[in-house]
Amino acid sequence: MQQPFFDIVDNLTGQLTGQEVLLAYFSGEQSDFVRFNKSLIRQAGSVTQHWLSLELIDGQRRMSGSCTLTGVPETDRKRAGELLGELRTALPSVPEDPYLLYSTEPLDTEQVRPNELPDTGEITDAVLAAGKGLDLVGILAAGGIVAGFANSLGQRNWFSTHSFHLDWCLYHTKDKAVKTSYAGFAWDAAGFDRKMAEAREQLAILARPPKTIQPGKYRVYLPPAALKEIMGSLGWGGFGIKAHRTKTTCLLKMIEQGRTLSPSVTLRENTAEGLAPNFLSGGFIKPASVTMMEGGKLKDALASPRSAKEFGVQANSNEHPESLDMSAGELDADAVLDELGTGVYVNRLWYLNYSDRPAARLTGMTRFATFWVEEGKIVAPLNVMRFDETIYNMLGDNLAGLTSQRELLPSAATYYERSTSSARLPGALIRDFAFTL
Repeated sequence: MQQPFFDIVDNLTGQLTGQEVLLAYFSGEQSDFVRFNKSLIRQAGSVTQHWLSLELIDGQRRMSGSCTLTGVPETDRKRAGELLGELRTALPSVPEDPYLLYSTEPLDTEQVRPNELPDTGEITDAVLAAGKGLDLVGILAAGGIVAGFANSLGQRNWFSTHSFHLDWCLYHTKDKAVKTSYAGFAWDAAGFDRKMAEAREQLAILARPPKTIQPGKYRVYLPPAALKEIMGSLGWGGFGIKAHRTKTTCLLKMIEQGRTLSPSVTLRENTAEGLAPNFLSGGFIKPASVTMMEGGKLKDALASPRSAKEFGVQANSNEHPESLDMSAGELDADAVLDELGTGVYVNRLWYLNYSDRPAARLTGMTRFATFWVEEGKIVAPLNVMRFDETIYNMLGDNLAGLTSQRELLPSAATYYERSTSSARLPGALIRDFAFTL
């Protein structure tokens, strides 16, 4: 759809009048989806969809809208032309936008990653074989994702990638299950087998009588998937320049009081190695990497085009991380139980929210397989607990270490279309982690 998209924009550009400027954004996917239940295929199907979004600009007025594309050139040209007409009709009635900003210096890019995925049927067969005799529940999404940008000023950008995401649980009984995920650009059978073997071992431990611990502070290990929940909340207003300038950021104490995190914490928006396109809807090209925090200290904020106009800075991203990258530490992930000693191994967290946003204090619940560990050995599953902790404790004073191995964790969201957000994270060993009930 790369050339058909550009052809549509060329056709629409010829229909512009006066000082009109047209921005066009394209998104599409060709994805296979397989749902599993009781280690059987519950539902399987494929989705092919293409979306065209247009933004018509005249002076400081802007109007936007979108439509689906069929892949039939004549039909798509007609749909796009009708949408342009609707935007032109509505444009005079909207107020001027003081923060309108788009790229006026055309810069073409093309980023096409090779398709290294096997046939979805091969992955499905591997999942069914690995889940034999177990109650495996989950969803597999795999295939290609594309995005494009073009404008009437002559700029052309294209992005294409192929990836898979397998999200599954091994269910025990009632609310007891082991949740695991595996994702990437290429299928590694050995990597999947390791994930499944670990999940099987944890499932066997779930059959033991559960243990309840008293509220208090414990030594805790958060694997990458659990740390992702923490980082997802931190990204909610933590790194955007608008949140910083309006003092609504959860990291306000870092800005106003000079608070810092552990020197081992370095966070980047690593577009070059993520799943998201390297361009914004306004035509701005994202830097390959933006360092948001280095050595535990805030560095560069993420600035969307609108915020860039409002605060007089350079647009470099959206206001939240889409390709979050956290630097690795020195702990060996295969030896984390020994490093943990006696404490809590938390597979997953959920229901996270801020209990005190200006103080960066988060509360949430443990989920799925959480275990009590004694002298480096998992001895019992733990009943559900609530935590209440600040970022400054978890990733600051009480951070005992980060693992040297990291994991790519794409978003499993498929609302409207497959998400291109991802995080590449290590595991975190934390001292004095506060459980409140």
